[in-house]
Amino acid sequence: MATLLALIGAIWLLTIVVAGAAGVFEAGRGRPPLALLAALVVPPAVFLLAYRVSTEFRRFVLGLDLRLLTAVQIWRVLGGTFLFLYAFNLRPALFAFSAGLGDLAVGVAAVFVLLAMIDGHPNWRRRVLLLNLGGLLDFAGAVATGVLTSNSSLGFFAPATPMPSMGMLPLSLIPTFMVPLWIIIHYASLLQLRQAPAPATSRRQTAS
Repeated sequence: MATLLALIGAIWLLTIVVAGAAGVFEAGRGRPPLALLAALVVPPAVFLLAYRVSTEFRRFVLGLDLRLLTAVQIWRVLGGTFLFLYAFNLRPALFAFSAGLGDLAVGVAAVFVLLAMIDGHPNWRRRVLLLNLGGLLDFAGAVATGVLTSNSSLGFFAPATPMPSMGMLPLSLIPTFMVPLWIIIHYASLLQLRQAPAPATSRRQTAS
């Protein structure tokens, strides 16, 4: 299953790169960003469908290490790059601060949540839940502000000065690959919380 999923992931990434290079995700003024939104929504939807219909896939997802899934969220601090892009007038403020600060908050919070899991803190499950709900909420805000500040027909708050579109490579990899991948990780974590009530092994318990 891991090999199959790695192959699917590689094909997915290659497809996104080829489509981005061909300008598929460029909506342009007067048109809604349907292709970009489809690339964002379809992979998480396929994940949930596969989880529902495939017993083997469901078993694989529930067998993943929840601590590893939480640790992956630390990489969300890279979203702070949007603040860097804003400083060079490459991203509008509305989007940059929403996505950048939100990702930084999730990434930093993931460090403390992971430590709580490792130490077996009594409320670690609640913290994991809040981390993942907060991460999904951050993505919702980032997508909303990204669309509203885009060059598409929905860009009601698009800046007067033209900026690089999120539909252009390499920026297009963020909403079409990285964000849906992280959404899937959030979903996997939440599904584990619902299906696997056993607490994580604490460092203190192991030592004793």
